[in-house]
Amino acid sequence: MTNVNMIHRITTFVALAALLIGCGPSRENRIVVGSKNFTEQLILGEMIAQQIEAKTHLPVERRFYLAGTYICHQAILGGRIDVYPEYTGTAFTAVLKEKLDGDPEKAREKVYGQVKTEYERRFNLTLGQTFGFNDTFAIEIRGDDARRLGLKTISQASTYTPKWRAGFGYEFMERPDGYKGLAATYALHFADSPRIMDLGLLTRALKDKRVDLIAGNTTDGLIPTLDLFVLADDKHYFPPYEAVPIIRQETLARHPEVRQALDELAGKISDHDMRQLNYAVDGQHRDVKEVVRDFLRAKGI
Repeated sequence: MTNVNMIHRITTFVALAALLIGCGPSRENRIVVGSKNFTEQLILGEMIAQQIEAKTHLPVERRFYLAGTYICHQAILGGRIDVYPEYTGTAFTAVLKEKLDGDPEKAREKVYGQVKTEYERRFNLTLGQTFGFNDTFAIEIRGDDARRLGLKTISQASTYTPKWRAGFGYEFMERPDGYKGLAATYALHFADSPRIMDLGLLTRALKDKRVDLIAGNTTDGLIPTLDLFVLADDKHYFPPYEAVPIIRQETLARHPEVRQALDELAGKISDHDMRQLNYAVDGQHRDVKEVVRDFLRAKGI
């Protein structure tokens, strides 16, 4: 094949590709759903996507596994995604840099209200209604250790941590509501510097005795399966982390039906439900789309 023919074919291919792209829905007429890079976020992102597809008939593009909080926040600020699932406590501490004080029993309403107000004022973003569950950080140890030592709280465990190894996710080490504040609040000291690893590896590392204490999530479906124990946050260090959709206000102005679709998910996912969903993916290795589809059908949504 001559160079001229090769150039002609390449030019034709590029032009065809551009035409096909141009024939797709415009950015204004499709919804881009994002998520962070762990199982629960993937499930919630897929649930948001399926709900919008079913209730609005708008085309949905999925952009999942967008690393952590800061990447997702920048992506929605930059208009690269329209909606993603977030946690009120994460937005409150990691994004707004606020600190929780006052009665912990009233914290949920306060944190949700302040995040919603500030996101609308500062970022032109808003919060949808909560999905119904609170996924706070879970300080976990092995069930055998909890039973043998009679441990129920983080304060009780602090006596033993100087002989233990800790394992935390990358983001937990850097967040205002993460490792440094937790260690200061509970006077935690470990035998060595915490091992930093991917969130998906933490529970297995704990079970396999490569670490002795981790910061996971209370809705992790593998906690009972692996016989792990969640220590009570007896000093109320962590704020509430209610799961909510974060949405661009510009998107809602253009497509108000998106809010209506997402409002149908409000209060539909309990802590138990989320653990079961996570276990279906992590423990039973089921396809996320199938798991979400079955859940929505069972809930009659």
